[in-house]
Amino acid sequence: MKLEGKVAVVTGAGSGMGREIALLFAKEGAKVVVSDLNEQSAQQTAAQIEAEQGVSTVVVSNVAVEEDVQKMIDTAVGTYGTLDILVNNAGVMDGMVPAHELTDALWERVIAVNTTGPMRAIRKALPIFMEQNHGVIVNVASVGGLFGSRAGAAYTASKHAVVGLTKNVGYQYAQLGIRCNAIAPGGVNTNIGVGSSAPNEFGISKAMPGMAVNPRVGEPSEIAKVALFLASDESSFVNGTVITADAGWTAY
Repeated sequence: MKLEGKVAVVTGAGSGMGREIALLFAKEGAKVVVSDLNEQSAQQTAAQIEAEQGVSTVVVSNVAVEEDVQKMIDTAVGTYGTLDILVNNAGVMDGMVPAHELTDALWERVIAVNTTGPMRAIRKALPIFMEQNHGVIVNVASVGGLFGSRAGAAYTASKHAVVGLTKNVGYQYAQLGIRCNAIAPGGVNTNIGVGSSAPNEFGISKAMPGMAVNPRVGEPSEIAKVALFLASDESSFVNGTVITADAGWTAY
């Protein structure tokens, strides 16, 4: 049990990578706060956890709303007495919209969910971690946060910001027993898609050539295993960095 006795919050835990992270953490002994915007999906994740004798609590939350982020962390502490692990997984795509067609509304939505949400959750969790002299943050970034044309302009910018936030927090709080790392998944078989039923033609035409050198698409469970490593003591010397999980795609 790599997470025995730990309390974890996982955002976007109603489906995809978030669900697999929540399920695996629970299997490894963590009490999991299942956070998602979709209550039905969150309840399904919790039911799976409980069917396997795990412990979980559902919190319906939109990470783009400050009050929801507060409620999410407060629920973890109020229900289980503390917080040990924060996984910022919730995210949205941007339909591959390029900069010259980007609207303020799309930009603000993507940044709110993908960047501001993790910042607010980290900001709320840090005082708890500082008081107890330990805590782990795992941010789900993207290869889109490392390279320039794996998505549209807003998503690319939002995930680059998550990488910078990860490095800043990882270094600045390292001597307080707190670690902060990120995962940069490549193509993974989830329901996030490109964020639009009809992706922008210009944007996708610039992103698709890179798919020709992608060795394969990953499964959410494979990303969950990386998250488990980063959340556990097995990665005690890993901090302020990004682990790319993409089958070697970006090594080309």
